[in-house]
Amino acid sequence: MINKQARIFLAGHGGMVGSAIQRRLVKEGFENVMTRSHAALDLTDQASVRRFFMENPVDHVILAAARVGGIQANNTFPADFISQNLMIQTNVIHAAYENGVQHLLFLGSSCIYPKLASQPMREEALLGGWLEPTNEPYAIAKIAGIKMCESYNRQYATHYRSLMPTNLYGPNDNYDLESSHVLPALIRKCHLAKLAERQDWDAITRDERHHGTIPDDLRTALGIPDKPGGARVSRTPAPKLVLWGTGQPYREFLHVDDLAAACLFVMEQADETLIPVCQASPGDAQAADRPNLRPETFLLNVGTGKDQTIRELAEMVRDIVGFSGAIIWDASRPDGTPKKQLDVSRLTRLGWRPAISLREGIASTYRAYLESVAG
Repeated sequence: MINKQARIFLAGHGGMVGSAIQRRLVKEGFENVMTRSHAALDLTDQASVRRFFMENPVDHVILAAARVGGIQANNTFPADFISQNLMIQTNVIHAAYENGVQHLLFLGSSCIYPKLASQPMREEALLGGWLEPTNEPYAIAKIAGIKMCESYNRQYATHYRSLMPTNLYGPNDNYDLESSHVLPALIRKCHLAKLAERQDWDAITRDERHHGTIPDDLRTALGIPDKPGGARVSRTPAPKLVLWGTGQPYREFLHVDDLAAACLFVMEQADETLIPVCQASPGDAQAADRPNLRPETFLLNVGTGKDQTIRELAEMVRDIVGFSGAIIWDASRPDGTPKKQLDVSRLTRLGWRPAISLREGIASTYRAYLESVAG
């Protein structure tokens, strides 16, 4: 167990993941959680990061800071995604080591695994094939973070661990339609479609002010006036929601509060408990040709072990939000990886399981979304 007086530096506390971890640490009674805003500490600035660690004694680091985004953002800014994530990881991990930090938790992503990896994806699949092109730069940065933690463990006997979550959602998510992931984008699009059904243009204006610009194609499909305060009309065509791709890919989703619980659970495990669980199973043919999991890797998947198609997800979100119109799939847009389901058997064997169902989680996330706009 981690001492409740331990000094924990949580990097990235302002994001969805970091804020959930902070809530969990507070709930569990940890009294010395250190955070810094981007304005106070730019994690891409090596000198600033080194100075922070020299001036602030730290026992544990949770590295939840990252440049993140959906398919469109990854395709538009690939250089930013690889360079900024590499800088953040390198600066924090090395400065932690230089200043005697023995315990660090690095958070990655399921996109580290090959596009055509056997499903569900086991930890041994790492480095076993070509990555999904739409997020390859981000994935390569995250793989580098895993290997950096492993390498410091091998050379310096540190206790740096890596946790690979599946697709995440929950409070404090990013709903900007230029950079959001699939589930928050679906929640916002269905909400806007519901408001368009009601011709509640004032509410749409408030939503846009809070969560970012509504793209022109979505405005057109939903019949939203071109300008805030535009003319109200007595009759408009029924709004239709146009979504990218075919809706056929499968995706797995984990509520961010469950991830936060998993982070603390893994941090509290002793090395002698993790080592046998994290290693390849004897006789595993997949691992035999690619011994990518060393005793020092400490790599664990975290998810629900269940997935559904994007089409099924969209129908669930539409039902929860209360939009009654049609959903149209634009097959000219990319689908991304056909299937991304994690094998979570290692974490399950350690005794951890998620507590929040997908429907329950989406409903609570939508309530938080409504509160954020109202506030």
